[in-house]
Amino acid sequence: MMYGFGDDPNPLPETVTLVEEIVVEYVTDLAHKAQDIGSKRGKLSVEDFLFLIRKDLPKLNRCMELLSMQEELKQARKAFEVDEDKLATLE
Repeated sequence: MMYGFGDDPNPLPETVTLVEEIVVEYVTDLAHKAQDIGSKRGKLSVEDFLFLIRKDLPKLNRCMELLSMQEELKQARKAFEVDEDKLATLE
């Protein structure tokens, strides 16, 4: 992740540890907040996370893009499975 953002290919172990701690703390905090929101309805959903990041437009846009890609892949897999079933019946 750090190299992808322009850091040295071999960063210091201390730097890697610090960045990992920051990321884990952020994700854990976000998950706990989403769980608090979801507990009011009785279950945790994607919308709970989207609600939490609604004011951070780059993160929100990236999440929406990834969710859209996930749906496209799901549809493509479904179409592929149907085609396999048709081929199996033709043989």
